[in-house]
Amino acid sequence: MKTLKINPAETGFDIDGVVADTMASFINIAKQDYGIHNIVKEQITSYWLEECLPIPDEIIEKIIARILTDPFGTGLKPNPGAVETLTAVGQEHTLVFVTARPVREPICRWLEQTLSEVQPERINVIATGEHSAKVSVLKKLGIKYFVEDHLATCLEIHKAGINAIVFDQPWNRNDPDSLWRVKGWKELGALMKAA
Repeated sequence: MKTLKINPAETGFDIDGVVADTMASFINIAKQDYGIHNIVKEQITSYWLEECLPIPDEIIEKIIARILTDPFGTGLKPNPGAVETLTAVGQEHTLVFVTARPVREPICRWLEQTLSEVQPERINVIATGEHSAKVSVLKKLGIKYFVEDHLATCLEIHKAGINAIVFDQPWNRNDPDSLWRVKGWKELGALMKAA
């Protein structure tokens, strides 16, 4: 497979699992609020937490609802290197984030604060409410590269002719060789600089 060169002006980003370390917040809330101390990120081998964690479904739903509505209160942090890379890109280009979150405002505020050196008008957040709606949004925006951690979404994007870039996480490691994969923001930043 030849080296991928990603044009930052044509790149979009998922938020949870890519920019935001959402699973770390999930694990912290499980510990602090529910006394569940036996969960580590490597156990999360499925995007659907009910399939891989020994936690009642209703607790999983409550924790996810809190993360979706209150990223500040849940202590949501960016993944290592995300701020530096996105800040560098955001000095030159509008940052496009397409998320399956149902509500835009809380995560938009979180991104604006987290990426405080990027002008807010250069942060474009689209909340689709569902994974399957991402393809049409990306096509409409003219996005040619999309960084995503949800494998099924990556496959849909790839089928639609958009370069899906799998952001490596324990829950997406059974992907076919047809997809590009990055191990983190340092690697992703280097690919964008190479363009």
